[in-house]
Amino acid sequence: MTSPTHTGPALIRHLGLADYDSTFAAMRAFTDARTPDTRDELWIVEHPPVFTLGLGADRGHLLAGASAIPVVQTDRGGEVTYHGPGQVVIYLLIDLRRNKPGGKLYARQFVHKIEQAIINVLGAYNLIGERVEGAPGIYMAGGPKQGAKIAALGLKVRGNGCTYHGLSLNVAMDLAPFSWINPCGYAGLETVDMRSVGAQAQLSDVQQQLADELIRVLALVEPATHE
Repeated sequence: MTSPTHTGPALIRHLGLADYDSTFAAMRAFTDARTPDTRDELWIVEHPPVFTLGLGADRGHLLAGASAIPVVQTDRGGEVTYHGPGQVVIYLLIDLRRNKPGGKLYARQFVHKIEQAIINVLGAYNLIGERVEGAPGIYMAGGPKQGAKIAALGLKVRGNGCTYHGLSLNVAMDLAPFSWINPCGYAGLETVDMRSVGAQAQLSDVQQQLADELIRVLALVEPATHE
C-alpha cells in the first residue's frame, strides 16, 4: 500500500491499480487484526476487469460474454457487479461502534450516508443521483438515462461492528461488461458512467472528492473515542 493521506483520525490510502484478490485478502487481514484503537481507513483503488459475487449471488446472473473476465466470490452483501478501469472504488474499513461527533453508526445509517456522499459528489458535476427503495446504489434521477445505475454498494459488517468492502462509482469506463451480467441481479438494468451522461471528470479528482466527502458525511474528521 502506498501514499497514505491523513485526514483527522481516518486514513486515506491510495492503492493505485491493484488486483481484486489481493485487495480482498488485505481487507480481511486488516479487519482480523484491528483493535478498538485501530484507525479507520478508506482505501482508494482501481481494479483490472473483474466480476465479483456477493454472498447470496446467483451465478445465473452471469450472461453470455462474462466468461472473458475473472469471477471472484466474496463475502459482501449483494449480487453480481463489475469492477474495471475508469471506476472509483473505495473500501471502507470503519468501526461503526466507535463514538463519532454524530454518535455511533448503525448499518442502515451507514449505507444512507455513503449514498448521500455519492449524490453530493455527482451534484458537483451537475448530475442528479437518487436512491431507489430496496435497491442499494445510486441511479440517475432524470434525463434520457433516468433509472440507469451509476454507483454500486456492497458491504460486510462483522458482529463487532467493523466494516469492509465499500462502493464503486463509474467515471469513464468501458461499459460493455455490464451488459454481460444482470447488474446487482436486475435483468435489463442499464449501467452508465459520468462520461456517458455528460460529465467530463478526471478519475483522480473524483477519487479524492468522494473520499473527502465520505469522511465529512460519516463524521470521521473529529477525534473518535470509545466508551
